[in-house]
Amino acid sequence: MNRSIYVMALGAFGIITTEFGVIGILPALAKEFSISIDTAGWLLSAFALTVALTGPFTTALTARINRKTILAMVLAVFVVSNILSAFSPSFAFMMFARILPAFLHPVFWAVAASVAAREAGPKDAPKAVATVMAGLSIATVLGVPLTTYMADLFNWKASFYLAAFINLIAFAGMLLLVPSMPVSRERTGKSQSAILRSPFLWVKLSTTLVMLAGMFATYSYLAEFLSKITQMSGAEISIMLLVFGVTGIAGNWAMGIWLSKNVMLTTRIFLLSLVLTHILAFQFGGYFVPMVLILSIWGFIHTGGFLAANIHLTAYVPQQSLELVNSLLPSFYNAGITVGSLMGGYVIAHYGTRQVIWMAIPLLLLAYGMSFYTQKRTALVADTDAGYDQEPTREPEPEPAFSE
Repeated sequence: MNRSIYVMALGAFGIITTEFGVIGILPALAKEFSISIDTAGWLLSAFALTVALTGPFTTALTARINRKTILAMVLAVFVVSNILSAFSPSFAFMMFARILPAFLHPVFWAVAASVAAREAGPKDAPKAVATVMAGLSIATVLGVPLTTYMADLFNWKASFYLAAFINLIAFAGMLLLVPSMPVSRERTGKSQSAILRSPFLWVKLSTTLVMLAGMFATYSYLAEFLSKITQMSGAEISIMLLVFGVTGIAGNWAMGIWLSKNVMLTTRIFLLSLVLTHILAFQFGGYFVPMVLILSIWGFIHTGGFLAANIHLTAYVPQQSLELVNSLLPSFYNAGITVGSLMGGYVIAHYGTRQVIWMAIPLLLLAYGMSFYTQKRTALVADTDAGYDQEPTREPEPEPAFSE
């Protein structure tokens, strides 16, 4: 099963590279199709919106399919999508090619995370899920600079060829190295309905949406910000995105350690640190050297956001409800990305690129405030917990926020 977990991590890397890889080439695509940068931003927003709206439904529709089969099917669709994107004759065609795999994106996450946790067993479940999540983290760290570099080295089509190749390798690994995984019938309606009735679940998911919106209001247009405000060339932007990513690897590792000690405090520090970084970017974004330093800090902080949002919730979810909750998380992740990128695009179109910073900051502060509301509301979880048939996948740290 260890081999299978690493294959699923590679698959995660491939699909997230596909989703976020367009961030670094949005200016090139806007020029290619003679559209505005905020219109080009729909290549990210439409993908995320599709995931947000269809996640739980597509997961439910594929619930009876062999887990290996559905994971391989998802990766095959992502390969085809990237090839179609590379040959797009128009912006409308590329939009279609981008939306195509978005329907199956949440299926991969729900299945991969749940299979990893179940097959590894209660003791090793956190480690197994973290390994799969590492594919997401590394993709957000390296996927964007890699695709941006390929576009600068060759052309924008090369970015999609690279993403297609990564997904093809993961697809081959899924077919050759992963054993058949028939669907288990262990789920109970009682536990599923109990988790869905929990106010704790929905407040946490809403906080996740706002958090991701704040992160991506600016990150979606980072290449545009560096180009227009910092006056960087295409090659320099690629290097800066790589710096952003490399520091993000260290940040993701540190986030894991800090979250294991105190989830709530770490999440709040993350949000406030990201606010401070945005203020620095607004003040010194026009200066090359200060912006290099700011980007290093920004990357260190930003990349741990996905991990913080995931552990913030799933640490308290019963084993038999994991697939359900894991199907909801991508929806709220991508709803947040959609809201953030749309808001960021609106601000850029109407007030200028530099002002996008002031769209992100209120959203991040709102998520910070919601974390206190969440802490007060967690007392309501006690009633819902009485309906659970099984203990959570891992024991949360002892802190007042979650005492009954």
